[in-house]
Amino acid sequence: MILNTQKFLLKNLKNTRKLLNIRLLSTVGDEKYKGNYDVIIAGGGMVGCTLACAMAKNPLLSSLKVLLLEGSPDKKFELKPEYSNRVVALSQNTKLLMSSINVWQHVENMRLQPVRHMQVWDACSDAMISFSSSEILDDDVAYIVENDVLLHAVNTELNKTNNKNLDIVYGAKIDSYKLPTSTDRELKSLVKLANGDAYSCQLLIGADGANSAVRRAMGVQYVSWNYKQMGVVATLHLAEETENTTAWQRWLPTGPVALLPLDSKRSSLVWSTWEENAKELLKLPEEQFVDALNDALWKQYPRSSAVDACMSWVGGCLRGAGLADGAARQLPPSVRGIAPASRAAFPLGFGHSTRYVAPGVALVGDAAHRVHPLAGQGVNLGFGDIKELTELLADTVYTGFDITHPDWMRRYESERQKHNVPTQLAIEALHRLYTVDFPPVVLLRSIGVQVTNALQPIKKFVMAHAAT
Repeated sequence: MILNTQKFLLKNLKNTRKLLNIRLLSTVGDEKYKGNYDVIIAGGGMVGCTLACAMAKNPLLSSLKVLLLEGSPDKKFELKPEYSNRVVALSQNTKLLMSSINVWQHVENMRLQPVRHMQVWDACSDAMISFSSSEILDDDVAYIVENDVLLHAVNTELNKTNNKNLDIVYGAKIDSYKLPTSTDRELKSLVKLANGDAYSCQLLIGADGANSAVRRAMGVQYVSWNYKQMGVVATLHLAEETENTTAWQRWLPTGPVALLPLDSKRSSLVWSTWEENAKELLKLPEEQFVDALNDALWKQYPRSSAVDACMSWVGGCLRGAGLADGAARQLPPSVRGIAPASRAAFPLGFGHSTRYVAPGVALVGDAAHRVHPLAGQGVNLGFGDIKELTELLADTVYTGFDITHPDWMRRYESERQKHNVPTQLAIEALHRLYTVDFPPVVLLRSIGVQVTNALQPIKKFVMAHAAT
């Protein structure tokens, strides 16, 4: 009797699940319903495509039926002689991730530039901090790679996987999402495209950027603000040919200006400044723009004599203790010109989703968090999400649990927020600390920089955190 009752309940449970899925698809015509997947990755780009590649390469996840919805068209990539104006600074951990899925070899076969030194200094006080590859066991500080080069490298390996369980839809414009609720977990997520095509899945992953539609469909709180700043980018031609493995960043009262090495003759510019100033910079003739940039790198800004006196005293104390006082430094390069049509600008902002997961849904990359580019950490945080998500999901599959089991999803959210939130707050604090020129604040931050630069254990801790 008890056995018959259990069979009856189990049969009704299965029928209920079927009815729920029928109800889910009732709003979609049969001719437009394209199929069900274990995982749908909404959004391609560097993060979404890398996640798809990492899942296809993982032996425990390669059996999952995965659909990647890439908003961009499938177009042929051509490596041009001139560099793109959009680049990323990849950390050591990102390099390890890319190497583990055989992507890094494709990047090396195209082009990248190692950063072996980094020098950051304050225009209001000349307080400086420097980093060197020799301080991190001879590993490079970072690697400068063009966005489209990295994306092509990922797509090259993605197309070589021969994984029959991975499908890609290019030019996918998503119209709407229907997600399962906390009380209705057996209902799958439904993704409808603008052309009417629809797909369902057990696990939906939002990799669709800062304006994530997946995040909006989740209904989670998103803390965000606009800095009223823009990042001006360009490809620069240097006045002199050098080894050029140093990244330079000078903190101006309006925001940081950074030169990232590309090769012996060229660097990439990321100049964060107020919106009105950015628009004016874009309008300037090339020669005037180059003059403005050289001024930003070399110009002597108004200084406080009291701050200078205090910094001189701090430097003397450091020298007396046998520590580096920051006086020895390299001079940044001068800029000779810019590559034609390479100037552009993009808005800067902060964003953080209070939740990274919901029943059957997870967020990665800019869909979960957005930071100021001053530390070059934005995309590295996204690649860190990928590493954590694929490892935890693989463990879940190995132990036989469902791929939407709340335990691994909560752990993913917890582990990534423990890393991402402190990083975001530190970057936010730096931005706010350096966009004021009030002398007491200048003195406070300058002393902090000088002392940090003098103490190797603190510098190594900062570099180790940035590398993860």
